[in-house]
Amino acid sequence: MSGTDRIYSTLDMDAPEFVSFAGYHAAIFTHRRPESPTANEDGAALIPYDDQSGVAVVADGLGGSSAGERASAMALEELQRSIAQARETGEPLRSAILTGIENANDSIQKLGIGAMTTLAVAEIDQESIRTYHVGDSEILVLGGRGKVKLRTVSHSPVGYGVEAGFIDAAEAMHHEDRHIVNNVVGEAEMRIEIGSPIPLAPRDTIVLASDGLIDNLHADEIAAFLCHGRFRYSVTQVASAAYQRMTSPQPEQPSKLDDLTMIVLRRAATLGKKSY
Repeated sequence: MSGTDRIYSTLDMDAPEFVSFAGYHAAIFTHRRPESPTANEDGAALIPYDDQSGVAVVADGLGGSSAGERASAMALEELQRSIAQARETGEPLRSAILTGIENANDSIQKLGIGAMTTLAVAEIDQESIRTYHVGDSEILVLGGRGKVKLRTVSHSPVGYGVEAGFIDAAEAMHHEDRHIVNNVVGEAEMRIEIGSPIPLAPRDTIVLASDGLIDNLHADEIAAFLCHGRFRYSVTQVASAAYQRMTSPQPEQPSKLDDLTMIVLRRAATLGKKSY
């Protein structure tokens, strides 16, 4: 048995939800921008393939009005549909993920309302992770001692500047062009960036996040929260810290009002009763 698909769309969660997923402990949190009159345009999904592997997804809708929430919801639905078919036919997850993203791109374009979304997708099993992403939602792999072992590169001028060494990572958090994204699902020129399989150590933590998290907490801050203390408490602290940055800005600290969504995963075998 592969478990149950979990789709989180247009939700305002009061606290993270903790579930078991593909041999991992998982935490999901999604909430609209503080004091926003519109719905949460972010979405997230946990889609199992079998007992020991599956797909985690975060989507951040763009386009204004209801277009963003429709785009993110459609992307999750297309991935869910494609992976469900792969479970039945035995098609490899890699192919199913690419098909789902491509189908989402076609469907969103056909709406004709300027709807778009980013996507951060992690294909995981007990040994490794493979990333797929479009836009500026990010995926991180954090070592047990807090080292950032993997961070996907945002498809944005600022993201490319940081990767090339032209912009300091701390400076990028305050850059005036931080909001610009130049690769999204819903455009004819969309491209999918596919990572190589990365082996996972027993205490590694996987994070998928929209820019509501990434633009408010530095990567080393996220790692410091998540790699120390109990899993549930640490995840809750990350969500709280990001929300506080949005609502109570402090000098020289990043602060950006935005919808906030994250999925945090840690291998179940590494979490004893005391740490979970």
